Amino acid sequence: MRVLTIALFLFLGVYATAQTKTTYTYSIKGKDTLKLDVYTPENIKAGDKLPTLLWMHGGGFSVGSRDFKDDAELCQYAAQHGYVGISISYRLLRKGIKTGFGCDCTKEDKLEVFKQAAIDYLDAAAFVVSNSNQLHVDTKLLIAGGSSAGAEGTLNAVFMKEHFADDLEKYKQVEFAGIFSCAGAIVNAEYITKENAIPSVFYHGTEDNLVPFASAPHHFCDPEKPGYLFLDGAKVIVDKLEDFETSYYFNIVKGGKHEISRIPYEELDKVFNFFQRTIINDEVIQTTIIKTKS
Repeated sequence: MRVLTIALFLFLGVYATAQTKTTYTYSIKGKDTLKLDVYTPENIKAGDKLPTLLWMHGGGFSVGSRDFKDDAELCQYAAQHGYVGISISYRLLRKGIKTGFGCDCTKEDKLEVFKQAAIDYLDAAAFVVSNSNQLHVDTKLLIAGGSSAGAEGTLNAVFMKEHFADDLEKYKQVEFAGIFSCAGAIVNAEYITKENAIPSVFYHGTEDNLVPFASAPHHFCDPEKPGYLFLDGAKVIVDKLEDFETSYYFNIVKGGKHEISRIPYEELDKVFNFFQRTIINDEVIQTTIIKTKS
């Protein structure tokens, strides 16, 4: 293992440099032209294939963009450290709708939004896999990731594909090696099994008032509200991963609310080191970090 680790760091050192960005259209759905930005190391060579982060931005399914400063900088960081970083657009189905995505949005509408976000994400992943040679993507080292709404979209896509996707044949070549979630939740954690569990990084605040830390109603809606829908947050997912002896890095912020959905730039070295050790070196690591909101 020591030899493998040293070799990996030497590999990363080759690519710790500037990056280039190329934009592609991965799908057109009605009036929405869905694109993705691919960040690759500037000195990448023909035939090289790298681990890849496929990122979905947050914004309550109503705002945000793939080239928002924070999301772009995350993908740039990935490209500077031996990865391909990809940031995607997806349909913002709650944009301009007065009821938003809170307690006045019906449970049925919420589930439809979650479904379509998962499908958009899977379509982006299928495009990346189909064009892996051109994009320099190692399809066996594809890491899903997202923040807030994007984390919900990716968690549902990764673990509930069979539930949400109408045409599973389209995604038969898509495999995820890991997931990076900032303040995300899944519709039903029972869909996570020992067979589909993958190394996972979670950042979540215990007092998140929008996306539950454990199992609770989305936006903590009262039972009589139209938007009363239970979701399973990071705590529930990590408990299952622990039982399955699957690797995880769980960063808990006691008292933290939904601001923990921000990308933890100051700790990205730890996040990517976790993926290097668990996905590439095949180590099993289960780590929980508990902080108190300052």
